[in-house]
Amino acid sequence: MSKTILVTGPDLDPAAAQLVAEHGYETVHTPPYADSAVISDYLIETGADGIVSRMGRLDAAVMDAAPQLKVISKHGVGVDNIDIQAAADRGIPVLVATGANAVSVAEHAIALLLATVKRILPLDAGLRAGRWDKPGFSGREIAGSTMGLMGMGAIAQATGRMAKGLGLTLVGFDPYAPDSAFEELGVTRCTTVETLFAQSDILSLHCPLTEQTRGLLNADSIAQMPQGAYVINTARGGLIDEAALVDAIRAGHLAGAGLDTFSVEPPSPDHPFFAAPEIVLTPHVGGVTREAGARVGVDAVRGIFQILAGQPVAPERIINRKLLAAARAELASVEK
Repeated sequence: MSKTILVTGPDLDPAAAQLVAEHGYETVHTPPYADSAVISDYLIETGADGIVSRMGRLDAAVMDAAPQLKVISKHGVGVDNIDIQAAADRGIPVLVATGANAVSVAEHAIALLLATVKRILPLDAGLRAGRWDKPGFSGREIAGSTMGLMGMGAIAQATGRMAKGLGLTLVGFDPYAPDSAFEELGVTRCTTVETLFAQSDILSLHCPLTEQTRGLLNADSIAQMPQGAYVINTARGGLIDEAALVDAIRAGHLAGAGLDTFSVEPPSPDHPFFAAPEIVLTPHVGGVTREAGARVGVDAVRGIFQILAGQPVAPERIINRKLLAAARAELASVEK
């Protein structure tokens, strides 16, 4: 055994690194956003049997380069950079740090909301350029508006709690969440996603990126939203048809957007978002706080050692548990 954990990214919180050392392991880090070939090379060179997944894609080729790999632990909850079916086919559990960064991401969602609706960036830029834009200015009050939560997981719930403090009415859509998730927060449950769009003065995206949700917010769904609505996205960029979003803002149907994620990261220098002052942009840092980094890092590392030691892991943390069970059942039937 190599006693190595590979981290696909340049850093890991000191508390998580200490936990690695306490187990007699060491961490090796790839460059940020390394491609699959580079990650494969690192796995071959280190013989790592566990990965903390931060940046870069883990596909079947990566897993085939590392037959010793026993577990992948996501530094967060978004696993669209991991081929979870390929992992299940190879008997590799994929873990997520459920809820560990919820507060930080929720705070960022609210920050994007306030900066966008209150037009903080253009007002700041005007003042610095020597303008006093108060004459003729007319802002917008947030209290009394309706926020739609697309998804009702830990981050959405934390965002909803903060939004209620701003006087927002909450509606939500999540076909997989129990009624209790809505009831405890006082969120009106929408029975269809179309109903959510139609009621959302502010739409906040909190669902995973899957083949079913890719391009969820497109020209048709944007058209269902109220005139002058806003979009906040701290989930995954692929949820949005980016060209349609820009078109809707230019046409005046949407008043603006606050976005922490992009379809391709980092975005190209000529990305159309950069030419739209109504869009507030941040570089996928919603969960990147010292506090969340410690919680997520420790959770990710602890999960790896639980798997390596054969200890039980909370079922909700194994994102591909059903796929693993199906793969094992299929293998058992073949062996018979």
